Amino acid sequence: MNLIVAVDNNWAIGYQNKLLVKIPADQRFFRNETIHKAVIMGRKTLESFPQGLPLKDRLNVVITSDPNYKVTDAAVVNSIEKALEVVRDYDSKDIFVIGGESIYRQMLRLCDTAHVTKIDYAYNADAYFPNLDEMEDWVITGESDEQTYHDLVYTFYKYERRNNAN
Repeated sequence: MNLIVAVDNNWAIGYQNKLLVKIPADQRFFRNETIHKAVIMGRKTLESFPQGLPLKDRLNVVITSDPNYKVTDAAVVNSIEKALEVVRDYDSKDIFVIGGESIYRQMLRLCDTAHVTKIDYAYNADAYFPNLDEMEDWVITGESDEQTYHDLVYTFYKYERRNNAN
């Protein structure tokens, strides 16, 4: 299973339920990686999307503790185990965990590939992703050239669990 995330220098991912920054190339990368696949997210991540609507052309699985939460065109579940049941017919390489902080932390142990966009800047933030560079079982297996968007510098990285990396 994969996860996909954009982080700043401190591995921050958001502030007040919003992305730290929107970089068009990163958004294209996200779309290209997840289109026609399954995405697993928390309720607040879904609600941060435009109009709070699920992503088009994907199986959207929303995890929430609210038993009355309903969303058109998404599977709403109340546990990670139930989310995994919903995506069981998908190849694990076609399943992406897309946030937020709590869902990433709970599902990181289930993932073997992480697509991380690192933004060379430190934002004011209140949500963070675990620092994979400090975890012995994760290794960088791919790295793009440095990219720029206005005055921001960023790089796409692929991490894999060491026991799965070549």
